Amino acid sequence: MTVPSLLRDQGYAPAMVGKWHLGFDPYLQNQKDPADYSKPLRGGPVACGFDSFFGMHASLDLPPYFYIRNRSPVTPPTGDVPANSSVGGPEGWNNIQGAFWREGKIAPDLQLDQVTPRFFQEAESLIKTHAANNRDKPLFLYLALPSPHTPWLPLEKFRGKSGAGMYGDFVLQVDAGIGRVLDALKAAGIDQDTLVLFSSDNGPVWYEKDIEKFGHDAVGGLRGMKFSSWEGGHRMPFLVRWPCRIAQGRVCEQTVIFSDIFATLAELAELNEIPKGTAEDSVSFLPYLLDADKLPAKRPSIIHNRSTIRDGDWKLILPKQRKKSNGSESAELYNLKADLSEQTNLISKHPAIAQRLKKQLAAFQDRNP
Repeated sequence: MTVPSLLRDQGYAPAMVGKWHLGFDPYLQNQKDPADYSKPLRGGPVACGFDSFFGMHASLDLPPYFYIRNRSPVTPPTGDVPANSSVGGPEGWNNIQGAFWREGKIAPDLQLDQVTPRFFQEAESLIKTHAANNRDKPLFLYLALPSPHTPWLPLEKFRGKSGAGMYGDFVLQVDAGIGRVLDALKAAGIDQDTLVLFSSDNGPVWYEKDIEKFGHDAVGGLRGMKFSSWEGGHRMPFLVRWPCRIAQGRVCEQTVIFSDIFATLAELAELNEIPKGTAEDSVSFLPYLLDADKLPAKRPSIIHNRSTIRDGDWKLILPKQRKKSNGSESAELYNLKADLSEQTNLISKHPAIAQRLKKQLAAFQDRNP
């Protein structure tokens, strides 16, 4: 059971637009184009519960570059595009920043800077069509943007407007696109009773040099960035909009993770019981959305990257190589309520807490070798 199959079985019409990046068969990413594009692609969103899909197989810096409609390429990738990089440019980006993409096959109808606008256009069209023709079924739309992942390709009207270079301009373009989606919901007359969840998947690729150059800290004072176990690597804004059910301006202090969306939507859709063995690490946060006076107990511990555990306000980071994890000198313990930017390592002051979390993490590793 997946989120779309769960909702489909509860009467919803599940649709996806955007970046999949969870695999097709044949495997497409970084290959030298052995696929037979005259045949339907196996796997992908429509094999995982979605009624429809328009998007691409992975990030926009990973060839082959082509659009997919349901199970078929819109146009096969028959052309070639050379690799590109912003290294050496005036803004000082490195090899995984800026207008970066890898060489590979590309479809003649795909322009890299038009992919994000195309996905917003598809989302708007889908909302409009659904509202006109399928009013008896509620819509579940998963809009997975390739931006602001590389390549950073802001349109002309956004360039130079953010003050934070190509990256900031691209984020500005995403903000404007989300506004278009909200406008489409309003035009369809369903904005008041539509639950909108907006977030991202990981922290930015933003270095000290970028902070100094642009005067902008992309992680807002947190430590780390993408790939990091520190909060800057994975703590994301998580915005929820549901005008008819949720008052504006509320803040939730409960820790949630993406896997919690499954149990939350299951409860919302009134699924009586999640099948055993399904979404075992998912915890519903619906009570926090609907009734702040009836909150459940603290969320169970969260594991990051097999080497980090978050339990309430406490977070323990161990070396990623397990054979080194017995050395407390390289372990890190933080109280995030008091020290969200993780500046003070409390491992020596609270050895009992560190040991308790180590045991929890070790037990998880033993269950999941």
